[in-house]
Amino acid sequence: MDFTAYVVVALVAYLLGSIPTGFLVAKAKGVDIRQHGSGNIGATNVFRILGKPAGIFVLAADAAKGFLAVHLCWSVIVSSNSEMRHALLVAGIFAILGHNYTCWLKFKGGKGVATTAGVLLAWTPVGFGIALAVWLVTFAISRYVSLASIVAAVSLPVATWLSGRSPAFIVVTAVLGALAIYKHKDNIKRLLNGTEHRFGQKKDPPGSTNLHSL
Repeated sequence: MDFTAYVVVALVAYLLGSIPTGFLVAKAKGVDIRQHGSGNIGATNVFRILGKPAGIFVLAADAAKGFLAVHLCWSVIVSSNSEMRHALLVAGIFAILGHNYTCWLKFKGGKGVATTAGVLLAWTPVGFGIALAVWLVTFAISRYVSLASIVAAVSLPVATWLSGRSPAFIVVTAVLGALAIYKHKDNIKRLLNGTEHRFGQKKDPPGSTNLHSL
């Protein structure tokens, strides 16, 4: 019974996370976001190509996917069976995997930063606050969204530890942080080469393609 419940949690969380929000928002405006900017379907690329309102909407929606996956798991399963508390970890992990490797776009998705933030908020609001503070400080200093995301990813296990969560949560957030860093491998190359775009630089119009920008 427990195994079946875990499978159901994983499947529901994956499908919720797999909703390609950025792709759908851009498609509604007649733009294939995968052909512009970095080619990524996440909020940063949507913000750069389609503007602030669309970017904020995608950011909030992607974060909500992660939060809702964990919250639903808590409400439906864990609240009535505390022995299945680790199902919360399964829900969060698979929501992020759904976003990063969405089945609707041939398993090519976003980088998972917003969805990870939503998951972390549901897991540990204190840990989320710490990681968010790290992101904001790094971004304020550097004006690089990618660098802020990478540094915040590094801070995830520390933030989780400081929030008093169990070793299992700390290990999982360390793995998720490593995944987020891996998904930023192209950004890391551009940061090292000095070709990464800072926030606020002129965006690429929908009619052009530049796969080297954020």
